[in-house]
Amino acid sequence: MKMVFSVFPVLLFLVFLFLMDSYKLVIKKMIAFSLLWGCVCALFGYLINSFLQDTAGAAFEYLSRYLAPAVEEMLKAGFLFFLISKKRIGFMVDAAIYGFAIGTGFALCENLFYVYALSETSMLTWIIRGFGTAVMHGGCTALFAIIYIGAKSRDRMVVPRVLSGLALAYAVHALFNHFYVHPIIQTLAILVSLPMLFVLIFRHNEILLRDWMELELSSEVELLKMIRQGRFSATRAGGYLASLKDRFSGEVILDMYCYLQLYLELSLKAKRNIMLRENGFPVLPETGIRGKLAELRALHKRIGPVGEIALSPLIRMNYRDLWKLNLLQ
Repeated sequence: MKMVFSVFPVLLFLVFLFLMDSYKLVIKKMIAFSLLWGCVCALFGYLINSFLQDTAGAAFEYLSRYLAPAVEEMLKAGFLFFLISKKRIGFMVDAAIYGFAIGTGFALCENLFYVYALSETSMLTWIIRGFGTAVMHGGCTALFAIIYIGAKSRDRMVVPRVLSGLALAYAVHALFNHFYVHPIIQTLAILVSLPMLFVLIFRHNEILLRDWMELELSSEVELLKMIRQGRFSATRAGGYLASLKDRFSGEVILDMYCYLQLYLELSLKAKRNIMLRENGFPVLPETGIRGKLAELRALHKRIGPVGEIALSPLIRMNYRDLWKLNLLQ
């Protein structure tokens, strides 16, 4: 029973988050890697905290309240930095699931260790650790992930917001470890507040994703239609591209034109796949996608940063726009 109470609550919470995601943009393999990373963090966190306690002579109470939360939250955040740098996370809901999975892996290893190390503790302890401490670990990492992806999506004030996200995760973790109120009350507060918070985030995410799709879909379809029908030069976008002839060579203008057409084609395919997933249809693999993505990267390199800035009135190339192309892989 100790194993059940200390392990299953946080796993059920993770399954709950996964089932709430209507768009199913998270990758199951990445969830598994997130769980594994959390386990690795638990091991390294134990070693680092033991080293700090031995070398600095810090009391266990001081360590658990101030030092351990900082060490553990920074370790757990490492995989999120990797995922976002590789543009594997697009929206808050994806970040929340991956972040909670990391915290779940951490809590599973930590609780399993305590099950064997503290064999004579009461059942209430394991209920609190399973429903309180474990869910807290997942919630803190998920909160940081949500703040981080929000900053990346806006592409401004990323560093200050990342630091504030880490500070918030640390503050919640440290406050929990202080036990200012009875542990049962803390556990109940987490079990009530976190589901409500995630429901609100998921609803906001659905609205955000739907607005993003509607905003870009119609304009991209119309622009690609004009290009394929040979009427692009008659549009305002075509006139703008023609006005760049005085600033760029003919070869670069041609690369910009090819880049624009290929980007629109791939962007629409990515949005099609998102809509298929939302409605429960399988996304079939498409031949030639990797070649087209490689061609797009080659064109992007040839037009250069200045050319990319020149194309920015026609197509946006922020973090989320690059993320959606990764979905095609």
